[in-house]
Amino acid sequence: MTSRDTLPYISSRRIGDATVTIISEGELPYAPNFSAPEADWREAMPGADERGRFWFGLNVALIQTDEATILIDPGLDDPGSAWQQQFAAEFDGMSRTAGLQAALTHLEVSPDAITHVLITHAHNDHYAGVAFELDGELLPRFPRARHFIGRADWEGHLDLPDPEPELEQRLGLIDRLGLLETIDGDCEITLGVSMLAAPGESPGHMVVRLESAGEVWYDLGDLFHHSCEVDHPDWVSPGGDPVANRDSRDRLFAAITRDDAIVVSGHEPFPAWGRIESQGTGYRWMKLN
Repeated sequence: MTSRDTLPYISSRRIGDATVTIISEGELPYAPNFSAPEADWREAMPGADERGRFWFGLNVALIQTDEATILIDPGLDDPGSAWQQQFAAEFDGMSRTAGLQAALTHLEVSPDAITHVLITHAHNDHYAGVAFELDGELLPRFPRARHFIGRADWEGHLDLPDPEPELEQRLGLIDRLGLLETIDGDCEITLGVSMLAAPGESPGHMVVRLESAGEVWYDLGDLFHHSCEVDHPDWVSPGGDPVANRDSRDRLFAAITRDDAIVVSGHEPFPAWGRIESQGTGYRWMKLN
Protein backbone atom coordinates (compact mmCIF):
# COMPACT_ATOMS: atom_id res chain seq x y z
CA MET A 1 0.00 0.00 0.00
CA THR A 2 1.26 3.49 -0.81
CA SER A 3 0.59 7.03 0.35
CA ARG A 4 -1.79 7.44 -2.59
CA ASP A 5 -4.26 5.03 -0.97
CA THR A 6 -6.28 7.59 0.96
CA LEU A 7 -9.59 6.31 -0.39
CA PRO A 8 -10.93 2.99 0.95
CA TYR A 9 -11.49 1.59 -2.54
CA ILE A 10 -7.95 2.21 -3.89
CA SER A 11 -4.92 -0.02 -3.21
CA SER A 12 -1.48 0.40 -4.83
CA ARG A 13 1.74 -1.61 -4.93
CA ARG A 14 5.08 -1.21 -6.62
CA ILE A 15 5.89 -4.02 -9.04
CA GLY A 16 9.50 -3.40 -9.96
CA ASP A 17 9.62 0.10 -11.42
CA ALA A 18 5.87 0.16 -12.16
CA THR A 19 2.95 1.12 -9.94
CA VAL A 20 -0.15 -1.07 -10.02
CA THR A 21 -3.35 0.29 -8.48
CA ILE A 22 -6.50 -1.74 -7.88
CA ILE A 23 -9.73 0.27 -7.89
CA SER A 24 -12.92 -1.25 -6.51
CA GLU A 25 -16.13 -0.30 -8.29
CA GLY A 26 -18.16 -2.07 -5.62
CA GLU A 27 -19.45 -5.57 -4.96
CA LEU A 28 -22.49 -7.69 -5.63
CA PRO A 29 -23.90 -11.04 -4.50
CA TYR A 30 -23.24 -13.72 -7.11
CA ALA A 31 -23.92 -17.46 -7.28
CA PRO A 32 -21.31 -19.26 -9.43
CA ASN A 33 -23.42 -22.44 -9.69
CA PHE A 34 -20.35 -24.68 -9.74
CA SER A 35 -20.54 -28.09 -11.35
CA ALA A 36 -19.67 -29.73 -8.02
CA PRO A 37 -21.62 -31.29 -5.11
CA GLU A 38 -23.19 -28.58 -2.96
CA ALA A 39 -21.59 -29.92 0.23
CA ASP A 40 -18.16 -29.60 -1.38
CA TRP A 41 -18.50 -26.06 -2.68
CA ARG A 42 -20.16 -24.84 0.51
CA GLU A 43 -17.22 -26.17 2.51
CA ALA A 44 -14.85 -24.32 0.14
CA MET A 45 -16.99 -21.13 0.22
CA PRO A 46 -18.04 -20.78 3.88
CA GLY A 47 -19.35 -17.26 3.29
CA ALA A 48 -21.95 -18.30 0.71
CA ASP A 49 -25.56 -17.46 1.62
CA GLU A 50 -28.61 -19.75 1.43
CA ARG A 51 -28.87 -19.05 -2.33
CA GLY A 52 -25.23 -20.01 -2.90
CA ARG A 53 -24.13 -16.39 -3.39
CA PHE A 54 -20.87 -14.85 -2.22
CA TRP A 55 -19.63 -11.26 -2.35
CA PHE A 56 -18.24 -10.75 -5.82
CA GLY A 57 -15.67 -7.96 -6.14
CA LEU A 58 -15.65 -5.58 -9.11
CA ASN A 59 -12.01 -4.67 -9.64
CA VAL A 60 -10.29 -2.41 -12.16
CA ALA A 61 -6.48 -2.29 -12.50
CA LEU A 62 -4.28 0.67 -13.43
CA ILE A 63 -0.64 0.15 -14.48
CA GLN A 64 1.68 3.16 -14.57
CA THR A 65 5.12 2.79 -16.13
CA ASP A 66 7.57 5.23 -17.68
CA GLU A 67 6.19 4.24 -21.10
CA ALA A 68 2.43 3.97 -20.59
CA THR A 69 -0.65 4.43 -18.41
CA ILE A 70 -2.81 1.35 -18.83
CA LEU A 71 -6.31 0.44 -17.63
CA ILE A 72 -7.39 -3.17 -17.41
CA ASP A 73 -11.13 -3.88 -17.59
CA PRO A 74 -12.65 -0.41 -17.07
CA GLY A 75 -15.64 -2.08 -15.52
CA LEU A 76 -18.97 -0.36 -15.06
CA ASP A 77 -20.47 2.95 -16.12
CA ASP A 78 -20.70 5.78 -13.56
CA PRO A 79 -22.64 5.09 -10.33
CA GLY A 80 -25.41 7.56 -11.20
CA SER A 81 -25.84 6.52 -14.83
CA ALA A 82 -28.90 4.98 -16.45
CA TRP A 83 -26.69 2.01 -17.33
CA GLN A 84 -25.92 1.48 -13.63
CA GLN A 85 -29.59 1.58 -12.67
CA GLN A 86 -30.36 -1.15 -15.18
CA PHE A 87 -27.36 -3.24 -14.15
CA ALA A 88 -28.14 -2.96 -10.42
CA ALA A 89 -31.69 -4.15 -11.04
CA GLU A 90 -30.23 -7.55 -11.97
CA PHE A 91 -28.32 -7.94 -8.68
CA ASP A 92 -30.29 -7.51 -5.45
CA GLY A 93 -28.00 -6.02 -2.80
CA MET A 94 -25.35 -4.60 -5.11
CA SER A 95 -23.28 -1.71 -3.74
CA ARG A 96 -21.10 0.81 -5.59
CA THR A 97 -18.10 2.89 -4.62
CA ALA A 98 -17.69 6.36 -6.11
CA GLY A 99 -16.34 4.54 -9.15
CA LEU A 100 -13.47 4.55 -11.61
CA GLN A 101 -13.66 8.18 -12.70
CA ALA A 102 -13.59 9.43 -9.09
CA ALA A 103 -10.60 7.20 -8.37
CA LEU A 104 -8.70 8.46 -11.42
CA THR A 105 -9.42 12.05 -10.40
CA HIS A 106 -8.04 11.31 -6.93
CA LEU A 107 -4.94 9.76 -8.53
CA GLU A 108 -4.57 12.82 -10.80
CA VAL A 109 -4.86 10.66 -13.92
CA SER A 110 -6.98 12.32 -16.61
CA PRO A 111 -8.91 10.22 -19.15
CA ASP A 112 -6.69 11.70 -21.88
CA ALA A 113 -3.61 10.34 -20.08
CA ILE A 114 -4.71 6.70 -20.50
CA THR A 115 -2.63 5.25 -23.34
CA HIS A 116 -4.05 1.70 -23.43
CA VAL A 117 -7.26 -0.02 -22.33
CA LEU A 118 -6.97 -3.81 -22.08
CA ILE A 119 -10.24 -5.77 -21.97
CA THR A 120 -9.83 -9.33 -20.75
CA HIS A 121 -13.15 -10.47 -22.25
CA ALA A 122 -16.45 -9.24 -23.63
CA HIS A 123 -18.68 -9.38 -20.54
CA ASN A 124 -20.31 -6.07 -19.71
CA ASP A 125 -18.98 -5.80 -16.16
CA HIS A 126 -15.52 -5.67 -17.73
CA TYR A 127 -15.97 -3.27 -20.66
CA ALA A 128 -19.00 -0.97 -20.08
CA GLY A 129 -16.82 1.80 -18.64
CA VAL A 130 -15.11 2.45 -22.00
CA ALA A 131 -17.97 4.89 -22.70
CA PHE A 132 -20.25 7.29 -20.84
CA GLU A 133 -23.47 9.07 -21.67
CA LEU A 134 -23.70 12.87 -21.93
CA ASP A 135 -26.92 14.62 -22.97
CA GLY A 136 -28.21 11.41 -24.49
CA GLU A 137 -25.02 10.74 -26.51
CA LEU A 138 -22.57 7.93 -25.85
CA LEU A 139 -18.96 9.17 -25.80
CA PRO A 140 -15.58 7.44 -25.41
CA ARG A 141 -14.21 7.81 -21.89
CA PHE A 142 -10.57 7.39 -22.96
CA PRO A 143 -10.41 9.11 -26.35
CA ARG A 144 -6.63 8.88 -26.80
CA ALA A 145 -6.25 5.24 -25.76
CA ARG A 146 -5.74 2.19 -27.91
CA HIS A 147 -8.24 -0.44 -26.78
CA PHE A 148 -7.43 -4.16 -27.05
CA ILE A 149 -9.63 -7.27 -26.89
CA GLY A 150 -9.27 -10.90 -28.01
CA ARG A 151 -10.30 -11.31 -31.62
CA ALA A 152 -12.50 -14.33 -30.87
CA ASP A 153 -14.62 -12.26 -28.46
CA TRP A 154 -15.12 -9.31 -30.80
CA GLU A 155 -15.42 -11.07 -34.16
CA GLY A 156 -17.40 -13.88 -32.58
CA HIS A 157 -19.91 -11.26 -31.46
CA LEU A 158 -20.12 -9.82 -34.97
CA ASP A 159 -20.85 -13.28 -36.39
CA LEU A 160 -23.93 -13.77 -34.21
CA PRO A 161 -27.30 -13.49 -35.99
CA ASP A 162 -28.45 -11.16 -33.17
CA PRO A 163 -25.40 -9.29 -31.82
CA GLU A 164 -25.50 -8.29 -28.16
CA PRO A 165 -26.75 -4.66 -28.18
CA GLU A 166 -24.61 -3.38 -25.32
CA LEU A 167 -21.41 -4.71 -26.85
CA GLU A 168 -22.39 -3.21 -30.17
CA GLN A 169 -23.15 0.16 -28.60
CA ARG A 170 -20.13 0.55 -26.35
CA LEU A 171 -17.29 -1.38 -27.93
CA GLY A 172 -18.86 -0.69 -31.32
CA LEU A 173 -18.40 3.02 -30.63
CA ILE A 174 -14.71 2.44 -29.84
CA ASP A 175 -14.36 0.39 -33.02
CA ARG A 176 -16.04 3.04 -35.21
CA LEU A 177 -13.63 5.65 -33.83
CA GLY A 178 -10.69 3.50 -34.91
CA LEU A 179 -9.58 2.89 -31.31
CA LEU A 180 -10.27 -0.87 -31.04
CA GLU A 181 -7.63 -3.47 -31.89
CA THR A 182 -8.18 -7.23 -31.78
CA ILE A 183 -5.44 -9.72 -31.00
CA ASP A 184 -4.85 -13.43 -31.41
CA GLY A 185 -2.72 -15.39 -29.00
CA ASP A 186 -0.06 -13.81 -26.82
CA CYS A 187 0.80 -10.21 -27.66
CA GLU A 188 3.16 -7.62 -26.16
CA ILE A 189 1.19 -4.39 -25.82
CA THR A 190 3.98 -2.14 -24.60
CA LEU A 191 7.35 -2.67 -22.94
CA GLY A 192 6.88 -5.21 -20.15
CA VAL A 193 3.10 -5.56 -20.56
CA SER A 194 1.55 -8.45 -22.49
CA MET A 195 -1.87 -9.95 -23.03
CA LEU A 196 -1.87 -13.76 -22.92
CA ALA A 197 -4.52 -16.03 -24.40
CA ALA A 198 -6.58 -17.78 -21.70
CA PRO A 199 -9.79 -19.06 -23.35
CA GLY A 200 -12.53 -20.71 -21.33
CA GLU A 201 -14.64 -18.00 -19.67
CA SER A 202 -15.06 -16.74 -23.23
CA PRO A 203 -13.43 -17.80 -26.52
CA GLY A 204 -11.15 -14.76 -26.58
CA HIS A 205 -10.50 -14.39 -22.85
CA MET A 206 -7.07 -12.93 -22.06
CA VAL A 207 -4.98 -12.28 -18.97
CA VAL A 208 -2.45 -9.48 -18.55
CA ARG A 209 1.18 -9.96 -17.49
CA LEU A 210 3.45 -7.17 -16.26
CA GLU A 211 7.19 -7.67 -15.80
CA SER A 212 9.32 -4.86 -14.38
CA ALA A 213 12.79 -4.90 -12.83
CA GLY A 214 12.61 -8.67 -12.27
CA GLU A 215 9.17 -8.66 -10.62
CA VAL A 216 6.00 -10.08 -12.20
CA TRP A 217 2.30 -9.36 -11.72
CA TYR A 218 -0.78 -10.82 -13.45
CA ASP A 219 -4.33 -9.58 -13.86
CA LEU A 220 -6.30 -12.82 -14.32
CA GLY A 221 -9.61 -11.34 -15.41
CA ASP A 222 -12.18 -14.14 -15.03
CA LEU A 223 -9.77 -17.05 -15.15
CA PHE A 224 -11.61 -17.84 -11.92
CA HIS A 225 -14.44 -16.14 -10.05
CA HIS A 226 -13.67 -17.37 -6.53
CA SER A 227 -10.35 -18.35 -4.99
CA CYS A 228 -11.62 -21.89 -4.27
CA GLU A 229 -11.33 -22.53 -8.01
CA VAL A 230 -7.54 -22.39 -7.65
CA ASP A 231 -7.74 -25.42 -5.34
CA HIS A 232 -10.46 -26.99 -7.53
CA PRO A 233 -9.56 -26.10 -11.15
CA ASP A 234 -12.36 -28.28 -12.55
CA TRP A 235 -15.01 -26.12 -10.87
CA VAL A 236 -16.38 -23.71 -13.45
CA SER A 237 -19.52 -21.67 -13.82
CA PRO A 238 -22.01 -22.45 -16.61
CA GLY A 239 -21.62 -20.64 -19.90
CA GLY A 240 -17.92 -21.13 -20.53
CA ASP A 241 -15.88 -23.96 -22.03
CA PRO A 242 -14.83 -26.21 -19.13
CA VAL A 243 -12.10 -28.00 -21.10
CA ALA A 244 -10.52 -24.78 -22.38
CA ASN A 245 -10.88 -23.20 -18.95
CA ARG A 246 -9.06 -26.08 -17.24
CA ASP A 247 -6.29 -26.00 -19.86
CA SER A 248 -5.85 -22.24 -19.35
CA ARG A 249 -5.78 -22.60 -15.58
CA ASP A 250 -3.21 -25.42 -15.66
CA ARG A 251 -0.93 -23.48 -17.99
CA LEU A 252 -1.18 -20.15 -16.22
CA PHE A 253 -1.04 -21.44 -12.65
CA ALA A 254 2.23 -23.16 -13.56
CA ALA A 255 3.60 -19.97 -15.14
CA ILE A 256 2.55 -17.83 -12.18
CA THR A 257 4.31 -20.10 -9.69
CA ARG A 258 7.47 -20.13 -11.85
CA ASP A 259 7.36 -16.33 -11.96
CA ASP A 260 6.75 -16.08 -8.18
CA ALA A 261 4.19 -13.49 -9.26
CA ILE A 262 1.66 -11.39 -7.40
CA VAL A 263 -1.79 -11.71 -8.97
CA VAL A 264 -5.17 -10.03 -8.93
CA SER A 265 -8.44 -11.44 -10.24
CA GLY A 266 -11.43 -9.50 -11.47
CA HIS A 267 -13.78 -10.65 -8.73
CA GLU A 268 -11.87 -11.47 -5.56
CA PRO A 269 -13.02 -9.22 -2.71
CA PHE A 270 -11.11 -5.93 -2.78
CA PRO A 271 -8.19 -5.35 -2.64
CA ALA A 272 -7.79 -8.77 -4.33
CA TRP A 273 -3.99 -9.08 -4.12
CA GLY A 274 -2.79 -12.66 -3.82
CA ARG A 275 -0.40 -15.39 -4.84
CA ILE A 276 -0.92 -18.82 -6.35
CA GLU A 277 1.32 -21.42 -4.75
CA SER A 278 2.05 -25.07 -5.48
CA GLN A 279 0.32 -27.51 -3.15
CA GLY A 280 0.89 -31.22 -3.66
CA THR A 281 -0.06 -31.96 -7.28
CA GLY A 282 -2.13 -28.76 -7.54
CA TYR A 283 -2.24 -25.18 -6.36
CA ARG A 284 -3.69 -22.99 -3.62
CA TRP A 285 -4.63 -19.33 -3.27
CA MET A 286 -2.88 -17.18 -0.68
CA LYS A 287 -4.45 -13.78 -0.02
CA LEU A 288 -2.10 -10.82 0.51
CA ASN A 289 -2.93 -7.85 2.71
